[in-house]
Amino acid sequence: MVEPGDLAQELRRAVGGEVDFSAGARALVTMDASNYRRVPLGVVAPRDAADVAAVLAVCRAHEVPVVARGGGTSIAGQATGTGVVLDFTRHMRSIVSLDPVAGTAVVQPGVVLDRLRDAARPHGLTFGPDPSTHSRCTLGGMIGNNACGAHSVAWGTTADNVLELDVLTYAGTRLRPGRDWRGAPEGLRELVGANLGLLRTGYPEGLPRRISGYALDALLPERGADVARSYCGSEGTLGVLTEATVRLVRAPSSPVLAVLGYPDEGAAADAAAGLLAHRPLTVEGMAADLVRDAAGLPRGRAWLFVETDGEAAARALVRAADALDAAVVTDPAGQRALWRLREDAAGTATRMPTGEEAWPGWEDCAVPPARLGEYLREFRRLLREYGLRGTPYGHFGEGCVHVRIDFDLWTPAGVRHFRRFSEAVADLVVAHGGSLSGEHGDGQARAELLPRMYGPELVGLFGRVKDVWDPAGGLNPGMLVRPDGLDRNLRFKGLPVVPAAARCVGVAKCRVDGPGQGESVMCPSYRATGEERHSTRGRARLLHEMALGEVITDGWRSEEVYEALDLCLSCKGCRSDCPVGVDMASYKAEFLHRYYEERRRPWSHVTMGRLPQWLRWAGPLLNVARVLPFSAWLAGVTPRRPLPRVAPRTFVSWFGARLGAPSDVLMWPDTFTNHLAPEVGRAAVRVLDAAGVRVGLPPGRVCCGLTYVSTGQLDRARGVMRRTLDALGEGPDRPVVVLEPSCAATLRTDLPELLADDPRAARLAASVRTFAEALEECAPDWRPPRLDREVAGQTHCHQHAVLGDAADRRLRERAGLTGELSGGCCGLAGDFGFEKGHYEVSVACAEERLLPSVRAAGEDAVILADGFSCRTQLAHLSERRGRHLAEVLAEALHDERRVGGPGERDGQGGSHRSDGTDRADGVE
Repeated sequence: MVEPGDLAQELRRAVGGEVDFSAGARALVTMDASNYRRVPLGVVAPRDAADVAAVLAVCRAHEVPVVARGGGTSIAGQATGTGVVLDFTRHMRSIVSLDPVAGTAVVQPGVVLDRLRDAARPHGLTFGPDPSTHSRCTLGGMIGNNACGAHSVAWGTTADNVLELDVLTYAGTRLRPGRDWRGAPEGLRELVGANLGLLRTGYPEGLPRRISGYALDALLPERGADVARSYCGSEGTLGVLTEATVRLVRAPSSPVLAVLGYPDEGAAADAAAGLLAHRPLTVEGMAADLVRDAAGLPRGRAWLFVETDGEAAARALVRAADALDAAVVTDPAGQRALWRLREDAAGTATRMPTGEEAWPGWEDCAVPPARLGEYLREFRRLLREYGLRGTPYGHFGEGCVHVRIDFDLWTPAGVRHFRRFSEAVADLVVAHGGSLSGEHGDGQARAELLPRMYGPELVGLFGRVKDVWDPAGGLNPGMLVRPDGLDRNLRFKGLPVVPAAARCVGVAKCRVDGPGQGESVMCPSYRATGEERHSTRGRARLLHEMALGEVITDGWRSEEVYEALDLCLSCKGCRSDCPVGVDMASYKAEFLHRYYEERRRPWSHVTMGRLPQWLRWAGPLLNVARVLPFSAWLAGVTPRRPLPRVAPRTFVSWFGARLGAPSDVLMWPDTFTNHLAPEVGRAAVRVLDAAGVRVGLPPGRVCCGLTYVSTGQLDRARGVMRRTLDALGEGPDRPVVVLEPSCAATLRTDLPELLADDPRAARLAASVRTFAEALEECAPDWRPPRLDREVAGQTHCHQHAVLGDAADRRLRERAGLTGELSGGCCGLAGDFGFEKGHYEVSVACAEERLLPSVRAAGEDAVILADGFSCRTQLAHLSERRGRHLAEVLAEALHDERRVGGPGERDGQGGSHRSDGTDRADGVE
């Protein structure tokens, strides 16, 4: 066997793309979205088909296996490998051509499905198969797995939409599979001709979702001897795809969603097949145990999501359906919100309602649709018999069921139980005339069980077909044909229970590239760099390998993990947007805490990380250092950023005369509001006064500890937090208004997590309110001043991830502030944008959504940015000034009073100061 270093050198000489055999690169691709893990020798990102051919030639010479990988979202383990992994997502991701007249497109294997759909949309076309990972799965992966998705009821599987392929075999032969035996390898036609009887009788009938095994029946003469169709679903075991010609379909002109409620899952499954006569575009099913919040869904304990083209068709279907309740949703935003429930199910299902973890492993079998209800009832009984829990959902119109189950995959006894259950449920599926896989392929998870479905003779023929295509066995060995056992190579073996490693299931929602993906924040650094290691999944994989200690061997001192986490903005977007709630900001803080134990920290951690101390000790004197030509050097930050200016008078000092007076709420004097933007605090007090809400300050000196947490100074953070709790006594007895979203998020989440042993932390966290929440709670009848103006700007990433902005939206609506704020992250993110080496990524994050939204706003638009970082980023990179919502409302109140506005006339002026400080109340 060739040495990895020698193989890497030979590959670098042979190909134009990147060759990376480093520990970090290998660690990133040890897993896909399955339970399995295989460690490769290295990764190559080919630039073109010639590079692919060169890789195959080098690997063939040294008998090294090759595995093709797209988005890495496979659920059966087929995107993992022990040799060289080909990463097609970096370079080979082009739409070569699109012919709207012929309704076809030519694509490279690394094209993300949504990019193809975006290109086809202006022509009224789309690609029919649409798995829930459509925003990050690739066409190559879809062809390899014969992916389906919600619309396969109308448009079929990927195999139904592939016309011709361009493939390289492991032997280096280029083939162009198509119909009528085009592109067949030598010997395939003769092998099929000798087994026509077996191919005509060996496959189950009436199964629209039969994905398991090789689709050799597509080679029958009466089915057009379609070599391209038979190649689909071969999981990279026959050849390496370099290009594909696919069929596009006419997109529905007016899609309408009918949601039908049923008393239970079995009733919904029984009803699904009967709806097919109405020619729906989708028939998706899910039960109440998967839905954490049934708001917006019709009455019932299970639902069918049925899409039609046109409202009339939807209402006709509802009238014909025997449902408890129904809703017809024509609004696109309402449809997207409901579909999001279904699309996130692959991640949501990984958590039981009680918090335990659930895993793939028996993920996507399919039975004839008419038998689905009976199958599900028996499947539920089998779960109870084995003491397991799962939440089935999926493509009920085609009899395909997804489920995550709370297997114990950590202990030998649990793994044995997993095997016994898998064998039992395989027999149940076969008894119902079903397929072990109805969408995601066999991989390692189910291939061992294929003889139970097809019998030994047909499975033996699969092996002979593999040998015709790949006689050396160099492509994805151990998958589908002569597979590894379903209980081997499990990714949990030897893994201590590390939250990041255990929680990430690899569905890769964090790998969505480009703006405009709804309100999602996750993952801004990945969208800026396009590198897997800067995605939430990539970072979780590196932490996983760090915990195992096989590929990454230096534990908490790992430079690979440090470099990946260095560009994490701690935006917390993954906490809310990741379907399984991976909180990389917390993992980053823990890693930095351990990484710098007994090691000197960068000076910026002392300056920016301990900012509250410096501001308390020096205050406005820091402005002297700020203007020095070497100020960035003094602070240990990039010279490309001007340092923030410290206010001449703190918010607490301004507030002083009110201390001790009775109050309805306490306003948290966070570091940013107190020292850097006291005008925001003054404005908030004025608005709350006008609403009749009396404001006080917490007793003593308080701090949330944000800057210490974000730089991984966790011992200091805990010390600061405990002093804060001591200052508050047993905890606040009234709402605590926190104006800075990052500080509010820290108090809501980091505080009770870092001080889990102190009940006062939970009480303080429960008392935290945003500015809008406090107004809504304490002054529900107050009418804010009307501005009737457009707004632009950004919802703070921590507000999106932790706090929610529903109250802010309602307050803006009452004030006549129209329009939507952008999602994403501003890119400054506390100290991140000031750190050396971060400037380009910081600006790229701002350029994704924030800056374009501000540039597109009218001159009279109000630019809202509640976070100090967001306002600072705008000041650095644009000509527009961002303001906190409190400032905008305070200015409007000032204008109303000056002209005798309605707030004063209606007796809603509240108690404001009359000692000459009104002008200072945040309006200048």
